[in-house]
Amino acid sequence: MAQHNAFYAQSGGVTAVINASACGVIETCRQNSDRIGKVYAGHNGIIGALTEDLIDASQESDDTIAALRHTPGGAFGSCRYKLKDIESHRTQYERLIEVFKAHDIRYFFYNGGGDSADTCLKVSQLSEKMGYPLTAIHVPKTVDNDLPITDNSPGFGSVAKYIATSTLEASMDIASMCATSTKVFVLEVMGRHAGWIAGAGGLAGQGEGEPPHLVIFPEIPFDRRQVMERVEYAVKNYGYCVIVVSEGARYEDGTFLADSGNTDAFGHRQLGGVAPTLAGMVKQDLGYKYHWAVADYLQRAARHLGAKTDVEQAYAVGVKAVELALEGHNAQMPAIKRVSDNPYRWEIEAAPLADVANREKFMPREYIREDGFGISDAGRAYLAPLIQGEDFPPFENGLPKMARLKLARVEKRLPAFSL
Repeated sequence: MAQHNAFYAQSGGVTAVINASACGVIETCRQNSDRIGKVYAGHNGIIGALTEDLIDASQESDDTIAALRHTPGGAFGSCRYKLKDIESHRTQYERLIEVFKAHDIRYFFYNGGGDSADTCLKVSQLSEKMGYPLTAIHVPKTVDNDLPITDNSPGFGSVAKYIATSTLEASMDIASMCATSTKVFVLEVMGRHAGWIAGAGGLAGQGEGEPPHLVIFPEIPFDRRQVMERVEYAVKNYGYCVIVVSEGARYEDGTFLADSGNTDAFGHRQLGGVAPTLAGMVKQDLGYKYHWAVADYLQRAARHLGAKTDVEQAYAVGVKAVELALEGHNAQMPAIKRVSDNPYRWEIEAAPLADVANREKFMPREYIREDGFGISDAGRAYLAPLIQGEDFPPFENGLPKMARLKLARVEKRLPAFSL
């Protein structure tokens, strides 16, 4: 069969293991050099394709590509940019075809979450709607763990491990000082609509009175009175209270506790700090001394604490994406299928992209404790396997060693294009 080039790009918020997926894609393409020539990475996601800002991954050594497996962030640059529909924004799709034709690109791999799945689905339609032969495969990634069909999303397991570990460690600190100092500690984690990451914080404790004493999920309406009663109970009975709260915590009417009033590039509400908001309530209602922290980018960049399971799955979906493309599949996503909980076993299967794009998977109610303030046994059974194993990066001079790419640009062949 004829040899053609491939395009790979990263989209949305990056993770500790998205580059492991890139590694899987690029290494598998190199192993199939009879079918796939060069891999061109889009600089800053789909924007790189539209502006013909392409990176020649073939200029990177095998060792550098292998090092992506233990490097956080997005090695080729990511973006928050969602393509519109083909009918009303045909110019963008015509531009994509021009770029793909100019560089003989017939394989398209887009690494991201739900909005990225939507972009990949639209690109997959180029073959049918605009007559250009292209195979598009979505490579799953999101720390929020809210992609449907797949058992979990690559990127989540490492965040879950970091949050569970941070909750445990911070709890030891608060417990040491609570007699004369801080009584309440609030840790804010990511999760706009789904409480998977907050739930992971619940893995830090198991028995009665073990922190976190409250986990606040987006799926459970926030009741200030009930929350304050729980905080006061914990302080009086255990000496202190540790809270893990999702950034998407909301009231019964759907209003976020920390709605900043702005929206991002995808049209999502910008959230402005639920931890200080909640800590302020504690101070106002109960008068306890508090501290709060926002895990923010630290949770999704903490490759030094990456879960081995997560790293292996992130790499595996990258490999499977290329295999699916070479088998002739289009508009598909490699999905993780859980075979068993204990021992945890999994495999990869193909999922239709139309069933993935623009759909969110929330924490099932049965994964949340009956009182709504922690994870249930079922939730623990689901979450615990995903944080198992350590996959430490190599260290040099006391710091993690990262991949350093050349990011060699491909010569442009087309006129400039305005987004």
